[in-house]
Amino acid sequence: MQHVVWDKQSNNTNIRLTLPVVCFVWQIAMIILFGVFIRYDEESDTHWVETKAHENITSDIENDFYFRYPSFQDVHVMIFVGFGFLMTFLKRYSFGAVGFNFLIASFGLQWALLMQGWFHSLDPHTGKIYIGVESLINADFCVAGCLIAYGAVLGKVSPVQLLVMTLFGITLFAVEEYIILNLLHARDAGGSMVIHTFGGYYGLAITWVLYRPNLHQSKRMQGSVYHSDAFAMIGTLFLWMFWPSFNSAITDHGDGQHRAAINTYLCLASTVLTTVAISSLSQKTGKLDMVHIQNSTLAGGVALGTAAEFMISPYGALIVGFFCGIISTMGYIFISKTLKIQDTCGIHNLHAMPGVIGGIVGAITAAAASESVYGKQGLINTFDFTGDFKDRSVLTQGGYQAAGMCVSIVFGVVGGAIVGSILKLPIWGDPADENCFDDEVYWELPDEEEEHQESIPPILEYNNHMIHKQQDL
Repeated sequence: MQHVVWDKQSNNTNIRLTLPVVCFVWQIAMIILFGVFIRYDEESDTHWVETKAHENITSDIENDFYFRYPSFQDVHVMIFVGFGFLMTFLKRYSFGAVGFNFLIASFGLQWALLMQGWFHSLDPHTGKIYIGVESLINADFCVAGCLIAYGAVLGKVSPVQLLVMTLFGITLFAVEEYIILNLLHARDAGGSMVIHTFGGYYGLAITWVLYRPNLHQSKRMQGSVYHSDAFAMIGTLFLWMFWPSFNSAITDHGDGQHRAAINTYLCLASTVLTTVAISSLSQKTGKLDMVHIQNSTLAGGVALGTAAEFMISPYGALIVGFFCGIISTMGYIFISKTLKIQDTCGIHNLHAMPGVIGGIVGAITAAAASESVYGKQGLINTFDFTGDFKDRSVLTQGGYQAAGMCVSIVFGVVGGAIVGSILKLPIWGDPADENCFDDEVYWELPDEEEEHQESIPPILEYNNHMIHKQQDL
């Protein structure tokens, strides 16, 4: 891919012409589509009073809002604060990390409500989509897949390219989610397959197609500084604290949600200790690498997403976290150096690999489920063995869980390759190789930053998710 050397005046002209047009056209389209299709569901409509009387509901506390909204709040914080600040490790790309994360999420959640509504909740009689608080949670889940993919191309693409990537990403997500959850009837409450595996391989395929052989020209911008790593840890801590809500947000009322939160909580704690141990062992001096602490400590939450509501047992959750801490950290130490994919945030090690592990754990756990452990009704409730699936065996369910993981990988890789080819067209205003990872290309910066940028002495490259210090292990 050829890149024109960035010229500040021409690039700003390009931004003025394309980004506002895309945003305005998209928002107008959303207003029209929402007007045609989107309506409040019965629990958020003013007719709720009549519904309560008709169904003998005595209290508003039975409205799904009171059950789901706390989880929605937590997931919403993860999307906008957790993902945004996790990507602020680059020393000159904090505005882009948080700001474009904000843009992608706000852009994508509207399209997600429509796409998921058309596939999951379109009323065949009225032709309308009825949304409630659970719809908002699922829209955030959908956006999460695109934010994962954003981590792979962080600092290397224009905001218009990000919007195009999100438009196609949401569409692909809705299709693969429908296939996995509805047609295959796989269970994936925390999205190890549907969200993380898809989002990881979608982003990796895009950045592979957009490979820049001369990216070394912006190497001076690819490292971190002390304060940028501290800001990134804010994102890590928000994600880590709220991940039990993420994995349990749409599980069944009662024991399913309770169990998913407990399992995720334990798995994450186990991952932290293992990550610290492997990070220290990997350094000749025994010191810790902040790349590992920012990212690999979260891998357990990713890997337990599918099996979070299953009877994996508390010690089983610790085991999953233990192995994820090892595999994810080793990925940053070894695999990132050998793949040569230019994966800015290392999403292969935080999302793609742990997502696949989660799919495998889910398939094995489902196939090993038994009536003695779950109880007859518990087995039916956990795996939703009702209707067309009432005669499905646990072994068959395990097979469909594995099939679901394969579907997510195929959609991510093939879809990402196609979308990457579209983003490769020379019309999107992407930065030149020497101007990647620099906020000045797309953001107005404080005067002192612009004036003194060239006079600042070079900062030693310390924390870089793509290019690490060579170490004698």
